[in-house]
Formats: sequence, structure tokens, C-alpha cells
Amino acid sequence: MYSSREQVIKTITFKGPDRLVYDLAPGYGTDFAWIGMDPSPDARPSKGIDEWGAVWGNIGRSNLGEVKDFPLKSWDDFPKLKIPDITDPARWKNLKGARERAGDKFLLGSGISIYERVHFIRGLENTWADIYENRDELCKLLDILVDMNLYAIERYAEEGVDGYFFCDDWGLQDRLMIRPDIWREIWKPRYERIYKAAHEAGMLTLLHSCGYIMDILEDLIEIGLDVIQIDQQENMGLRTLGEKFGGRITFFAPVDIQKTMAYGSKDDIQRYVRDMFRYLWRPEGGFIPQWYADPVGAGHTQEAIDTMCQEFIKVGKELYA
Repeated sequence: MYSSREQVIKTITFKGPDRLVYDLAPGYGTDFAWIGMDPSPDARPSKGIDEWGAVWGNIGRSNLGEVKDFPLKSWDDFPKLKIPDITDPARWKNLKGARERAGDKFLLGSGISIYERVHFIRGLENTWADIYENRDELCKLLDILVDMNLYAIERYAEEGVDGYFFCDDWGLQDRLMIRPDIWREIWKPRYERIYKAAHEAGMLTLLHSCGYIMDILEDLIEIGLDVIQIDQQENMGLRTLGEKFGGRITFFAPVDIQKTMAYGSKDDIQRYVRDMFRYLWRPEGGFIPQWYADPVGAGHTQEAIDTMCQEFIKVGKELYA
């Protein structure tokens, strides 16, 4: 019998696990453990000021905040930007013994976003303008973030972390936030550096990115992304995702959080779960069911959560019987 860690690795690398692995709501089980820096340079408080000087606020029930005041309004102030010291030993104290605490689970280490963190610092509209008006300065900030990730990878590798994960939402509902060719010019080579370093350190790579990201999934596969964690799929289509990318990248996903989980009936959720297996799963691996960890903010009822988790487990047992 393989351990949780081994089953997850087999799933992600398409080596044929002998059961379904998952990361579901409390009470339903998980094959994953998490570790991160404390404090993390990518922390996103619901309220307050982060290490970079960004001021966060929360206007609703969601666990997530949003930046209300940006610390770098002008590039003239770039030399004065507060850049967290990622080498501070205090930041890494909780890493010691993380492998042992994780037991036989797949241990994920949290990294630092290289798009979202930029617009948390500069503001979204300023970031989009910087692509054309201040690209040199933008790239300098990006390279600082890349170097921080490379250092984090080294530290995680020393403690036997299995996967490297961070978040960058790139999509609007129906398109990428920026032109795909611009993404390829600026961000693609930087993601490639991070994924190459993680692989060389013996870790698998995971990225959370929501919205319509169809235009860059092929690129992400090309440069070494192993797992795409997406909370939305209906805006791209499960069938399309499966036909274009199934069997080449692992999908780590709940039932679509904006539509079926929020507004669907019990039957709708059960059908959607089975469609996820139909289009994304392969006998060799490639699909890991998940739950959305801010159900109140997303408008998910307990009944919907239970229905989804139970159906994931049920179908998994049928497939691996």
C-alpha cells in the first residue's frame, strides 16, 4: 500500500496511483500537508498593513481582503520600498521538523506570487501601464520576487518539501488580463526559472490561477508546471480543458465555485463531479479533487459541500475498485 505522499506523486506524474487522492473539507480527509514562511512575504491580511507597506481592507464576509492603498505609487520611490528580508532566520523557524509533522502526506511549501504581488505593490492599473511605460522598473521588481522564490525553494528542499505552490490569478471571466504575447515576453521566462529550480531541487510545481487562463496553459506546461489549481472551469469548459490539456498536466480543483457550487442543486453538483472525472481524470492520474476553503465568502452551503465531497469519494471508489 502506497503512502499518501507516494499516491500524490504518482497522480501528478501520471504513474498510476491505486486510489484517488484529494484535499477535501474537514471530516472528509486530505493527502496534503502545508508549510510556509512565518510571516510570509506574500501574506494577504483581511485588514491591516503587510510587510511591503500595502494597506488591506475587507468589505464583505470573505476571508480575503483587497489592497486599499498601494505602497509604490511612483517609481521614484522604488529605492524606499520596504522589501521583506526573506533570509531572516526567524521567518523559517516553523520549517524545522515540517517533514516529520507531515507524516506520510505530500508536503506543500508556499511561495510568493510574481503577478499579484506586483499589483498589490503598484496597483492593477499602474501595473498594466508599467508594461508599456516602465518595463525596466517592472522587471526589476519581478526579478526581486523571482530571487525570493529561488531562495525559498532552497530552504524548502533542505527540509524535504515535496511541492512548491503559489497563487497568481491571471484571468478575467472570458480572457487573460493582459495580452498573451506580453505575458510570454515578461512573465513566462520568470516562471520558467522558478519551475526549473524547483524541479532541480526535487519538488513538483503547482500554481493557483483562476479566471480564463486557456491562452497560457500550453505555455505553463511547456515551462514545467506540473499542477494547475483552478477554482473555476465552467468559463473555459471541462470538455475543452480535458481535450486540450488532459493527460499532460494535473488538474487540482473543486466543483466550479462561482456557478455550480454556488447555485446548483444537489443533482447538478453530482453531475458536475462526474463530468470532472469524465474529462479531466485519466487512469494514470491527472486529477485531484479539492474543496474551496472559504465557502462562506463564495456562498457555498454545507449541503453543497457535503454533496461534492461525498460524490468525489464515491466516484473515486468506483474508478479504483
